Amino acid sequence: MQIKKGDIVGRISYGKDILFIVEQIIKSNTAVPIVILKGITHRIVADAPLNDLEIINRTRIVNSIKSLDFRLENRINKLHPHSKKNIFKRTFSINNQKIIQTGTILHLDGDKKYSEKSAKYYKKMGLNAIVKNIPEYKQSSIVISLLNKYNPDILVITGHDGMIKHGSNYNDIYNYRNSKYFIDTVKQARLWNKSEYDLVIFAGACQSFFEAIMEAGANFASSPARILIDFMDPLIVAEKIATTENYKYISINDIAHELRDGIKGIGGSRIPREKKYYNYKLVCIFCILY
Repeated sequence: MQIKKGDIVGRISYGKDILFIVEQIIKSNTAVPIVILKGITHRIVADAPLNDLEIINRTRIVNSIKSLDFRLENRINKLHPHSKKNIFKRTFSINNQKIIQTGTILHLDGDKKYSEKSAKYYKKMGLNAIVKNIPEYKQSSIVISLLNKYNPDILVITGHDGMIKHGSNYNDIYNYRNSKYFIDTVKQARLWNKSEYDLVIFAGACQSFFEAIMEAGANFASSPARILIDFMDPLIVAEKIATTENYKYISINDIAHELRDGIKGIGGSRIPREKKYYNYKLVCIFCILY
C-alpha cells in the first residue's frame, strides 16, 4: 500500500513503537524519499526513509487514541475543580458566597488536534484557558499581540520537537527541530512581561533544548533528559500553576509524580531566577547522567 500524507505509520527500525502521522514526503530523484512525521500521542517530530515506514492497522490507531482520551477523562474525573483536594489560585467572597477564580492560561500549540483536545480538557476542568493552534515557527511573531489581548497569568508554548542526532550535540541549537522557535517565543513573552511571578511560562516539547529555553526566561520547560514527553505533560503543568495560590512556590517536585517521566521530562520552578538557575542545572545533569 502506497504511503501518503495523512497516513498513520510506524517506523519499522524502531519496532513501530510510536504512531506518527505523515506530515510531508520529500521526494528525490537519486534516493529514497524522506518522510516528515509527527507523533499522534507524543509531542515529537521526526523523519524516516519511506521504506522504513509501515501503515498501522485501524484497530491499533483507534485503541491508541482511545487510550489517550481515557487518560484525559480519568484525570478530569479524579481532579475535577469541585474536588476538595484542589487548591485554587484565588478565592474571594461576594455576598457570603465563595467564588473560585483560577489563573488565566494562554496556550499556543503547533498541533491542531492537540489544540482541540487541550481546549476540551481545560474546559472540563473548569479552567480559564484560551488555546490557539499556531505553527511553531509563527509563535514568536504573534505571541505579544495575544498577550496584549488576553493578559494571561500562564503562557504555554508547545507543539512538536525532536533532536536530529539523538544522543549527541546537546548544546547545538541546530540539532533541534523546533527548539529555536520556542526559545524566540519565550524571549518575546519576556519582553512583554519580565516578571516570573506575574507571567509563568512553560515551553517545549519532545527532546527540546531545556537549558536554552530556561535561559530565555521560561519557568518550566522540557526536556532535561532529551526524552519524549507525553501529550498531557504541558496541560498538567499549566493546570497545577493555575490552581495553586499566588503566594505559594511551585517546584518540579510538586508536579513530577503526575508526569509520565517526572523530572526527566520536565524541569523548572516558579521561584526567583537565581534559585531556579541553580536548580535546573542540577536536574539536567542528573537526568543526562541517569
